[in-house]
This record gives sequence, structure tokens and C-alpha cells, in this order.
Amino acid sequence: MAAPLTDQEKRKQISIRGIVGVENVAELKKGFNRHLHFTLVKDRNVATQRDYYFALAHTVRDHLVGRWIRTQQFYYETDPKRVYYLSLEFYMGRTLQNTMINLGLQNACDEAIYQLGLDMEDLEEMEEDAGLGNGGLGRLAACFLDSMATLGLAAYGYGIRYEYGIFNQKIKNGWQVEEADDWLRHGNPWEKARPEYMLPVHFYGRVEESKEGAKWVDTQVVLAMPYDTPIPGYMNNTVNTMRLWSARAPNDFNLTDFNVGDYIQAVLDRNLAENISRVLYPNDNFFEGKELRLKQEYFVVAATLQDIMRRFKNSKKGSTGPVSFDSFPEKVAIQLNDTHPAMAIPELMRVFVDIEKLDWDTAWAITKRTFAYTNHTVLPEALERWPVGLLETLLPRHLQIIYRINQGHLDEISALFPEDMDRIRRMSLIEEDGGKRVNMAHLCIVGSHVVNGVAEIHSNIIKTDVVTPQMEPERVLLSVVVKGKMVPFWMQPQEWRKAQLRKILCLPLQAAPGYHMAKMIIKLITAVGEVVNKDPVVGSKLKVIYLENYRVSLAEKVIPATDLSEQISTAGTEASGTGNMKFMLNGALTIGTMDGANVEMAEEAGEENMFIFGMRVEDVAQMDVEGYDAMTYYENIPELKQAIDQINSGFFSPKQPELFKDVTNMLFNHDRFKVFADYEDYIKSQEKVSELYQNPREWTKMVIKNIAASGKFSSDRTITDYATEVWGVEPTDLKIPPPNEPREALDETARALREK
Repeated sequence: MAAPLTDQEKRKQISIRGIVGVENVAELKKGFNRHLHFTLVKDRNVATQRDYYFALAHTVRDHLVGRWIRTQQFYYETDPKRVYYLSLEFYMGRTLQNTMINLGLQNACDEAIYQLGLDMEDLEEMEEDAGLGNGGLGRLAACFLDSMATLGLAAYGYGIRYEYGIFNQKIKNGWQVEEADDWLRHGNPWEKARPEYMLPVHFYGRVEESKEGAKWVDTQVVLAMPYDTPIPGYMNNTVNTMRLWSARAPNDFNLTDFNVGDYIQAVLDRNLAENISRVLYPNDNFFEGKELRLKQEYFVVAATLQDIMRRFKNSKKGSTGPVSFDSFPEKVAIQLNDTHPAMAIPELMRVFVDIEKLDWDTAWAITKRTFAYTNHTVLPEALERWPVGLLETLLPRHLQIIYRINQGHLDEISALFPEDMDRIRRMSLIEEDGGKRVNMAHLCIVGSHVVNGVAEIHSNIIKTDVVTPQMEPERVLLSVVVKGKMVPFWMQPQEWRKAQLRKILCLPLQAAPGYHMAKMIIKLITAVGEVVNKDPVVGSKLKVIYLENYRVSLAEKVIPATDLSEQISTAGTEASGTGNMKFMLNGALTIGTMDGANVEMAEEAGEENMFIFGMRVEDVAQMDVEGYDAMTYYENIPELKQAIDQINSGFFSPKQPELFKDVTNMLFNHDRFKVFADYEDYIKSQEKVSELYQNPREWTKMVIKNIAASGKFSSDRTITDYATEVWGVEPTDLKIPPPNEPREALDETARALREK
């Protein structure tokens, strides 16, 4: 039996969220005990905290299932335009609390768990983070799915069910150590395998030309097994689907001539096929041209487009007669979350031309009207450029299609600028410098009808630096700016001033395992902390804390507790940031450059309510022309010189004086972020922070102004803009009838939506 609760624990569990119905609590307790007994095959004598979490998760999931099925019935009856969000990353975090909130079950679940003698927070802590993303790109995708369901859009998220997500970061002796994120080892109560929808994905092979057209033959097949996760909207009975694909080897994989040795080896070789969905690539903002990564990217888009095509053909209207693809863009919108799913463009062309036998021009017009593309970075090391040789081996038909797309694109540019060969070279999808490569950002831009960045400043940079005037910059939407999801972790005003100790919280995402400089910076942070935290003068007043293994569930605790958010990227290098908006929503003030979404935060709250410092984009551009000399700043700013000298001399690493030479060498000789140039202004801005922090009334006043100005930064607002300006669909506040209402209620709501 569970140990009896102490008085303190009982007080902790008293619900302050409101009175709940006795019937709901009784039903939840009954469901909990039923799942503990029948699903987990345990009783209270042997059950663990994890068993209790799973029993609660299954109980809450029971309340999702009827709404999930009814949502799909509703979409079939109304046949709306469907939105497909393709992303190689979905950083979902934990599901239990969000689901309880969106279904309106949190109060009743709190009370039921309390009556069962258990602690809700303890159970919530048992859930593994679904860390299927590296950072902002994956977290944004997760927020978008939530908002699309809340706004009643017929939307689907498509990605990969990685067996191992973003690695777990441990800090040992100040160094980062990576551990595998085996997030599925205890099972996942939220997903449903769908083997009946398993689909083949082809690789390698060759292209045969005939009078009927090109045919891709002699391929290797990997099967894509879908796992569906319900995505509930907020209190509207809509439950959308995130479908993640897992790689499976076909049963005849490598089985040609049978003998025992070959059979054993063939079974072992199945792992080669199934490695496609084994692990999330950890490098964020860094491109690695590995074959496995390209396989992952094609795997998800090939399976997804087959699924989209099946759903289009089987729609209520489409199933009644011959299929016409003229209406495809009126029924299908596909959003590419960065360039990772870019192979969807040549894949859809292959399906239309080779399988459905559409002529090229018709297929291309439909394809362009179907796709939209969100660019997440302009950093050169992050842009995907796939070697032509690799594509020729792995996806030979797609390379042919890309060449033909490029030829049509270059013909258009040549017609406008017949003598400008340099312009034609720059705009080509195929880069020739340093070996032939396909520029995937260019492919996405040419193959999409709308392109957007993730902040206004970023969209402007895409227009001028990435798209350029010859690639139809009017297709770059400035009004569709990605914002953060409002997180439900508010602090009461009287709590804002509780912290008497000024903190330095270092909140980096993990360094990619192969990223030497990022690991050295982490080591430097922990080394500085060792000195500062033990200092007899300031150690009791100032702390440097490195929070290891930063992830969604940790952010949910840290963000509401933060006083000052540092968003200090050099202007023009951060696409947007998403943490900056979450900190603002939750009562932190911002010290930052005019970069990414900071620009729009300043527009909403007023620059006077933020601590803005440093160069603007135009200043950085001017410095690029005139040249950046780190030594000048080092020699003319005594405080900066002292800090660098301490790092260089081994002050923070007395046993290894040379330890941080790589860091200082980078800062002096090849720092394209020009850190020293912003240093002096940063220090002056920090002095303003310190001054205001000593005036609690004025600090709190500024906090309230920031929160009041943050409404624009809800992803619900962003998705509304995407829906109306990009996808051509309308959000709705109509509630789908809950499962306990008769089918006639569903039909009536469907009629109301059609009339609307």
C-alpha cells in the first residue's frame, strides 16, 4: 500500500482550481483502478509510481479516444481543406498535463488522485519528455499542432518516430557528456500503432526510360509504420493527429538464396533498414551531409505523400467518381518546416508525372500551389546542400526531376537577364563551387507559392540575401511571423519580487556531440561558476548555475521563475528565438540586441520597456565592409581585457592554464559574430538592469507592461495568419459534439459549418 500522506503533503494537494463534480471524480478513480488492474496487471501492493502514472495516462487517454474518432468523422463529412505540417522535429515534451488542461479534466484528475492518496506532481514527473527535436524549430512545430487543433483546423503533423530523441546531457567535472535518450523504454501510453497503414518507401535503384515515361526500378524497399498521437484542441472537442513514421524492414529483406547462415545474416541486416528512424540528428544549426540523414528526410516525405494522396482520393467527394487533381491545391496545403522535408517537392512531382501520368507543366503548377515553406536560418553552415553524387545514388529519379525544375527556373531568369551569367549561377538550384550540390533552400523557394521567415527581420533578410529580387520576393510574407506559444505557467504578481538573491541562469541547449567550441564554452561556464560560487565576497550574493539537460519539462519550471532573459545574438544571426517570447509572456524582462523576434517584442512593449543594446543589422553590414578588428576592442576596454586575460592565463583553470586557448583564439581571429563589438554597450545595459532591479515597484511596473504587450506572441495568432494568408482555410470556433451526443448532432454541426 502507498505510504500515508504527511500533513504537509495533504496541504500541498488541496485543490485551489475550483469545485469539481463528484461523478467525474468517481469515474476517473474507477478508470484509474481499472487500468492499474487490467492494463498494467498490478495492484496497490506492488504498483510503482510509474505504474500509477501509466494508469492515470490511460485514464485521461480514454477521454481523448471518442473525441479523436469523432473529429475524423467530422472531417470526412465536411471534407475541408486539410493542412499537412511536415517537420523532421516535433519537440513535444510531456503530454499528460497539457491533455488534462485541454480536455477540462485537470481539476477532476487532481481531486481523484488526491482521494487515491497519491501526489499529482510526482506522477507528472514520471513522464518521459518526448524529445524529438533539438530546440526552437521542433518546439515551434509542437506549439503549432496545439494551436491548429484549438482553432478547429483539419491539420496533421507528419514526422519520424525516433527511437532515441535528443540526447540526455550530463555535466561531469564541468564537461558535457552525452547519454542516449531511450524515451520509449517504458512504453508510450499516448501513441497508437497503425500497421494497417504501413507503406513502402524506395531507395537506390536506377531509372529506365521508355515511351510511357521514366520508371524507377530495382529499388530497395523500407516499410514506414505509422504511429498516431492525438493532439487535443483547447476545450473544443477537436482532436487532431500527429503521425510519426517508424522504419521497418520488409520480411523478404535480403533473402534471396536460402541457407541458415544467409538467413541469420539477413535477419541481422534488418537493422540497416530500421536505422532510418533510430535516432534524431543532434546538430542544430549545423548541416552534416550524411546519407542516413538524407534517407530520413526522404523516408518521411515519401510515406507522408502516399498518405496524403490516399486521403485525397478517398475523401467523401473524391471517392464518388474519377480522380481529378485540378482541385488538389484546394484540398491540400503542405507546410515545409525548414528545408529538411524539401524532397517532398520532387517527390510530389514524381507521383504526379510518373504514377498519375500528368503532364509536366500541369504537375508543376499544382505542386507550387500546394507547398509553402518556412525558413529557419540564414547561417551558411546550417543551410542544406546535398551532394549531387549522393542524390544520384540514393534517389536517382529525384535528381533528374530537380535538374528539370532547375532548367525551367534558369530559363525564366535567362529570359529576364540574358547576359548576366553570374546572376544565373547564383540563382541556380545546383551549386558548382567545391563539387556539385543541390541548394535545398533554393528548391523550397522555387517550389512553393509562399515563403516566410520566423521573424520580420528574418523575413527581410530572406528577401534580400536568400531569395534576391530574381526569385519573386513578393512570395515572402512578412506578416506571417512565427511567435511563441503562451505557456500556462503564470506567477502571481506578489511572487514576482520574492527572489532576493540575484541569479545568473545559463540556459543553453545542449552542444551537439561533435561541436567542439560549444563544449568548450560549456566547460568555461562551469569553470567560471566554480570560482564565482566559492568566492568569499560575492559567493553568497551571486551564483552561476548551469542547468544540465535543458528540455521542455525543465523550461516549464525555469521560464516562470526567471527575472531577466538574455537574448544577445549579434543582429542578423538569430532567425527568431522562441524562448524570448515565452520569457516575456511569463514576466521576465529582456536584455537583448535588435535581432530575431526581439525587434517585434520591442515594437509591442516599447524599447523603453526592454534593455536593448548593441549593433543593428545595418551596423553589422557596415562593419563587414570596413572590417572587424577584435584586438582594437580588447586594447581599449580595460574590463574586457581583464576578462579575456583571466580566461587566457588559466585563472579559471589553474591546473590546465592552456585549457581555453581555443576559445580566446576564436574570439580574436575568427569570430564572425563580432562579440567584442557589442561588449561595452552590453555592460552599460546591464548597469541599467541593476539600477532598475533595486527599485521593485518600477521593475514590476515594467514587467506588467511587457506581459500586457505580449498577446501578439501567441501561436494561436500566428496560426490564424498562416491559415488565412498561406493555407486558404478559416479557423472556426464551432465545437464538435462530444462522443456522448448522438450522431445526428455531428451531422448538424457539419451542416452549420458548410453554411458558414
